[in-house]
Amino acid sequence: MKRKYWVGVVLSALSIITFLDRNAISLAGQRITGELGLTEGQFGWILSAFTISYGLFEIPTGLLGDRFGAKKILTRVVLWWSLFTALTGLAGGFASLFVIRFLFGAGEAGAYPNTAIAIRQWFPVVERGRAQAFIWMSSRVGGALAPFIVIPMQIQFGWRVSFYALGIVGVLWAIVWWIGYQEPVKPMQVAPETENGNRAWNKWAKSKNFWLLMLMYYGYASGVFFFISWLPKYLQNGRGITEQQLIFSASLPFILAAIGCLLGGALSDYLVRKIGLNWGRRIVPMVGLFLSGSSMLIAALTPSNILAVIFLALGLAFMDVTAPVSWAVATDLGGEDSGAVTGAMNTAGLLGGTITSIAVGYLITTYHSYSLPVIILGIILIISASLWLFIKADKQLHEV
Repeated sequence: MKRKYWVGVVLSALSIITFLDRNAISLAGQRITGELGLTEGQFGWILSAFTISYGLFEIPTGLLGDRFGAKKILTRVVLWWSLFTALTGLAGGFASLFVIRFLFGAGEAGAYPNTAIAIRQWFPVVERGRAQAFIWMSSRVGGALAPFIVIPMQIQFGWRVSFYALGIVGVLWAIVWWIGYQEPVKPMQVAPETENGNRAWNKWAKSKNFWLLMLMYYGYASGVFFFISWLPKYLQNGRGITEQQLIFSASLPFILAAIGCLLGGALSDYLVRKIGLNWGRRIVPMVGLFLSGSSMLIAALTPSNILAVIFLALGLAFMDVTAPVSWAVATDLGGEDSGAVTGAMNTAGLLGGTITSIAVGYLITTYHSYSLPVIILGIILIISASLWLFIKADKQLHEV
């Protein structure tokens, strides 16, 4: 097996573990709120604790990866977040659970920027869309597997045990990565715009391309975090779906999303070869986000639970054709600073995820409607689709 394919496989395994750990708390939401006596608003803050700290530490950890390499930083990232995944099972109330989830997010921050660093180092430009597609497809496989693994474990052993088990899995991955991964040998050189970090950030801050990319990803991630954070409660409380039915209903969106990630990256790479980098990266996510927003609106408005689950699944599938393309674009735009640029983009997304996690809880409490948040997110996704018309994928940020 070529070395780059080993790297791709191990990073894909990491992506599966990442979303197993993230989705576990939303799948345990009913049990956690019941046992600890939390309101929907408080649970929204618990969910947002992860996204707040993840966003705060995303850029710094991406910068550390640019400086020290993906091997060291990803090892630290995974060991840290695995520890606090396990400690989630020891939470005794709102305060302790909030602190643990905050530290969990701080530990996981930088996982995908450092993954992007390894992808950029091992895969050429025309393969990065597909490489990112496999990474993000694997994350959705993790999301799809989570209900089948976590819910039966919670039913049999209680919600706390599921977090202990997931923490152990992360530690095992870190051992494999540390032993098996080698940083690629490359000439030591410093790009003109990265000799001084402040100069680089000043350039990016003046770049319309940079801000459009972050704004687009804000909208995209707002939609994704609804599925990560609130989908189980939406289906159970908003649609009356039982815990047993939830295993398949909460898994289907992530199954289709895995296909969406894979197709999005492959189709974008194909279009890059046929029509060039700019439009080759632009068309797929633009169409995908528009169809995603439309599907979310249909899901919110239909009275049928079956149709709602189907259109929600299609909504995440169309949404996720954007993920590999966005990360491929951010990696290309950032160049030698791809860890920092992808970290900045993901920070914008995490801001959207934080607001979504909190706002959905308060919208439900205030308006007693589980459909209203889905309608709002559908509109946001359609707006995000239009932003791709103005994003230029064929220039590095310091050239724009």
